[in-house]
Amino acid sequence: MKKIILIMVAALLTAGAAVAQNLDDALRYSQVFYSGTARFNSMGGAFTALGADMSSLSQNPAGIGMYRSSEFSITPSLNFIKSTAGFRDEITKDCLYRFDIGQVGYVSNVYRSQSAGQSLTFNFGYSFNMTNNLKQNILVSGINNSSSIADSWAMYSNGTNFRDLTGIEGIAFDAYAIDTITGSGGNYYGTVYSNWGDEPSIYGQRVKRIINQDGYIGEHAISFGGNYSDKIYFGATIGINTIQFSSYSEHTETTDANLSSGFKSLTYTDYYRNDGSGFTFKIGAIVKPIDILRIGIALHTPTYYKIDEYFYEDISVRFNDGTESARNEPMRFNYAFRTPLRLLTGVAVQIQKFALLSADYEYLDYGSAMFSQTGDGYDYSSKNNEIKNSLGTVGNFRVGGEFRFDNFYLRSGYGYYGKPFNSDQKNANLDYRTISGGIGFRARNASFDFGYVNYKAVQSNYLYQLPYNVLSAPADYNLTTNKNTFTFTLGLRF
Repeated sequence: MKKIILIMVAALLTAGAAVAQNLDDALRYSQVFYSGTARFNSMGGAFTALGADMSSLSQNPAGIGMYRSSEFSITPSLNFIKSTAGFRDEITKDCLYRFDIGQVGYVSNVYRSQSAGQSLTFNFGYSFNMTNNLKQNILVSGINNSSSIADSWAMYSNGTNFRDLTGIEGIAFDAYAIDTITGSGGNYYGTVYSNWGDEPSIYGQRVKRIINQDGYIGEHAISFGGNYSDKIYFGATIGINTIQFSSYSEHTETTDANLSSGFKSLTYTDYYRNDGSGFTFKIGAIVKPIDILRIGIALHTPTYYKIDEYFYEDISVRFNDGTESARNEPMRFNYAFRTPLRLLTGVAVQIQKFALLSADYEYLDYGSAMFSQTGDGYDYSSKNNEIKNSLGTVGNFRVGGEFRFDNFYLRSGYGYYGKPFNSDQKNANLDYRTISGGIGFRARNASFDFGYVNYKAVQSNYLYQLPYNVLSAPADYNLTTNKNTFTFTLGLRF
């Protein structure tokens, strides 16, 4: 049965909240890939047992106790992000260049006393540190001979009368991408590729997906700490956290086949932006039992976010005799999100004044992340169960070294970030690694540091998902992300 009635559905009144927050958001806002000073970055971020660096305010607050004077530092960075996607035996690449301020901060000594060979100092500091760079452009392209995104809309619509369709299925119906099958009573659907269910589907269309992501997660770290006789260092940080993230996705399908429906192409667009703020509390300690050895530990409470989301989507379908379009009205809603608790430990060895070696281990449970409502009464239990069943505990490992030659420093580091997905998940083998290096120069009252970090991850994503396995090939693609970050830090001591 072809459409004889056009319906303006009141979609996404509450459905927006039901589909917007997902597993990807939970993982994205829980992950921390510290990006701070050039010294911190080039040593792999292995600073749990080190200090006297602005980035340590967000990692182990006890590091503020190692400052012996007041200091200001600022770190601009240049990011080159390369994305390589593989879909249906085709490889596509996209690149993004962006300039950012990865860190800026100030530490001041507020109290110092010494008596009977013992000393006590207190320092206060503020630093902004970027904790996750979310910028990325992705291009996916290939010939799909087995399915279409319209199949997903039709299958998720099955069993629902066309008068009751909402969300993306509703506008797919309004734009004629899907329609009811003849004799189905208006409850089952075909697509433009099957002449809306009257014929077998004819595929072979060119598929193209453009994804532009922009944003970051950052922390304003307000810290207070000190040291006792250069043996015990302690500190605490109140973190004021910020999320700014937007995602624009444009999915197009174009066919040269002479289809009975007259279909030529479709374009589906969705956009959402998240702006959030939150807070966390961190405590830490560093102990130096002997001059060459430092042992550090830090605890980060979960970060509690309140997030405002803006969302819209639209469809345009071109036929031989014209174009049909439909869109869901933009909507805005609010929710809360809690990240996992984190435990960090570290050890560092100082080899006279020539070398410094440091290693960190970080433990967290991504499955403990949780969405919650902020007044609209929406039930997030199914989403939180999905997080619990899909994500698990990880161990992150970082190691770094620094070698000194008079006033010049040579640095290198490595980071491994464990597999967040459980063993039964599609991306069970997804992990992340960083390789870094840098140089530095330190004068009496100033320092100049350069750092380079390469971040790499390989994962599998879906262009769309089908509710049940009725087709021979899923619409997934492989994505390799290479992020290259160049940083420069200017430090001034007073």
